[in-house]
Amino acid sequence: MKILVIGGGGREHAMAWRLSRSPRVQTVYVAPGNGGTARDESLKNVALTDIGELVAFALAEKVAFTVVGPEAPLAAGVVDAFRAAGLRIFGPTQAAAQLESSKDYAKAFMMRHSIPTAAYRTFTDPAEAKAYIAEQGAPIVIKADGLAAGKGVVVAATIQEAEQAVDHMLGDGAFGSAGARVVIEECLQGEEASFIVMCDGKNVLALATSQDHKRLLDGDQGPNTGGMGAYSPAPVVSPALHNRIMREVIQPTVAGMARDGLPYTGFLYAGLMIGGGADASRPLKVLEFNCRMGDPETQPIMMRIKSDFARVFELALEGRLDEADIEWDRRCALGVVMAAKDYPATPRTGDLIDRVAPDTDDVTVFHAGTALRDGALRTSGGRVLCVTALGDSLRRAQAAAYDAVAQTHFDGQQFRGDIGWRALPAATSTP
Repeated sequence: MKILVIGGGGREHAMAWRLSRSPRVQTVYVAPGNGGTARDESLKNVALTDIGELVAFALAEKVAFTVVGPEAPLAAGVVDAFRAAGLRIFGPTQAAAQLESSKDYAKAFMMRHSIPTAAYRTFTDPAEAKAYIAEQGAPIVIKADGLAAGKGVVVAATIQEAEQAVDHMLGDGAFGSAGARVVIEECLQGEEASFIVMCDGKNVLALATSQDHKRLLDGDQGPNTGGMGAYSPAPVVSPALHNRIMREVIQPTVAGMARDGLPYTGFLYAGLMIGGGADASRPLKVLEFNCRMGDPETQPIMMRIKSDFARVFELALEGRLDEADIEWDRRCALGVVMAAKDYPATPRTGDLIDRVAPDTDDVTVFHAGTALRDGALRTSGGRVLCVTALGDSLRRAQAAAYDAVAQTHFDGQQFRGDIGWRALPAATSTP
């Protein structure tokens, strides 16, 4: 069986790596892939990004099915194009992907279907947006409506910061069409968690829980990023809370999309804010929906899968996800992102990656922003690597990951020293 994974980041490297371990898989193609997938003998890079060319490739190679990693191809209609050609592909249609590609659409959908989320208003006029900010006060959250590569959210601590964000998005056009509208919403307090499921249009299979670290610096300080590290499982999601999330968020979302005539297939990621209190009554609200797996949450999640992941996709594509089951490694997994100099604002690229920790049974270095140039591995994006490790406890997984980080080097590298800190409140930062 041949499988195609579309994308070139750490999430796609991790998914392709896990799929390649299926005993029935002959080849996993990654389009376009990165330096890490190029060096992995179990994977094959394909230098394609155009949807029409990807369709032609899948037909020519008789690919059994395709998995879409990033959001941009989904928003561009890659699933619609593959289905029109009679090809099997896992992901939402272009219309269903609006849950991620338009924050205004997602907020209106949640309000319409009584899915808990923060109060909000949408604006296209900077003056009206600023008047609303003055009325609401700070802290307050400003979001570009469209896709902004994980950088379109500003949590403004002051009114001045909020107004600057509005000017940046609506006035300067910093995000192009993605920032032509802004969603302004109340700032929620609590602990964030990532809840990711697979959907086949009606059935849902929950993946292992995880928690991301969005801020650049230790202690959740500094600017928002696409994610500086993650771990799985996330203790904040207790069994009781897991049931509530399925009942109050996931099931109403899948049912609501079906009622709206857009049956949802693919990964569905709910970014959640969980307040304090007893699990039966903790405030639970959706911060955002993503129509794909999170990055870097995917990396620790993939490390913990023990069963044949390819079989899960086959069942999902046949509408039989209710028959699927995933065996999870009981150990914890933790991934530390190593980012380029000046990430997230203007990451420097082209630096030589002169050392990479060797992969072992319990440690894998997943590549994101890397490229092979004249045989040398170099940085090619903001988030460069995700050093991921398994351990009998979260503390041991953390120690193993940071030990591998110490064996890895490129000029300008930056990483947090406290990934997993919320689940290890007494732990000191690791250098």
